Amino acid sequence: MITAYRANGESVVISAEKPPASMPSDVVWVDLLRPDKAEDVLVESFLGIEVPTREDMKDIEPSSRLYTAKDAVFMTASLVCKAESGHPELTDVAFVLTKGLLITVRYDEPKAFDLFTAAMHRIPGGCATGTVLVTRLFETIIDRTAEILEIAVAKIDTLSLQVFGDRSGKRRPPHYLEAKLLDVASHHRLVAKTRDSLASLSRVMTFLYTVPTIQENRDARELCRTISRDIQSLSEHAAFISGNITFLLDASLGLIGVEQSAIIKIFSIASVVFLPPTLVASLYGMNFVHMPELQWTLGYPLALLAMVVSAIIPFYFFRWKGWL
Repeated sequence: MITAYRANGESVVISAEKPPASMPSDVVWVDLLRPDKAEDVLVESFLGIEVPTREDMKDIEPSSRLYTAKDAVFMTASLVCKAESGHPELTDVAFVLTKGLLITVRYDEPKAFDLFTAAMHRIPGGCATGTVLVTRLFETIIDRTAEILEIAVAKIDTLSLQVFGDRSGKRRPPHYLEAKLLDVASHHRLVAKTRDSLASLSRVMTFLYTVPTIQENRDARELCRTISRDIQSLSEHAAFISGNITFLLDASLGLIGVEQSAIIKIFSIASVVFLPPTLVASLYGMNFVHMPELQWTLGYPLALLAMVVSAIIPFYFFRWKGWL
């Protein structure tokens, strides 16, 4: 889908099946969401540039993700998407700055884009050119990244209280801490994806700052500096959160080890308690003349039943206690 945006935030959907004669002159941003070949060709015919494909954006070499060609600046950044779904992912987004126009190519829907399009009309001074628009868009992306880290911090604080528990002495469900390890892994994945995204954005902003059109625009240049400082601060904050997650993981494993040691201690005590009766039975066994049970008609089946019951009762008791 091709969506063209004017400086005031108004959008126009351009169809490859019924294409216009030319790109509207007041358009400052062309957003391609999951474009097909026909839409790529249409935009290329309008702007005279080569639109990056999904394969182009997957290249990890900086020289292939950040470059200039035919007076157009090509940048590819990895952004976090589906942050609140429990399965966060990184999606590559291409930013092309040419002739005062911004073109973005994406195959997923990071929330930052929706936030930016909803607030375009409220940007002070508007977005008269793609140069201003791209810096404002990156500012929104960084704000969204900061929000993702705040969400992660809140979830980790809640998880920490759940892991260490309260002082009421209430018994936890069986395998409670083992289940929390999955939550720790989920939070670690989110923070790791966010750190990868910040590293990518840092390289993009360093490259964007050197672009002549950015250097010529004082506001855009200062905003680039501010964004770079924010990225550095967020990277340090993400590293701190990652350290907290590591501590939480170690603490969870330690508590699991303590619980398992307590269970083994109970088993050891039970073994010691039953050892003397077992010793007596081993020594004397059935070596008595007067044993009333020898005359019982149902003695043998009752003995078998007692064996089964003596095995089942401890099994369900241990399960009820959460030891199995």
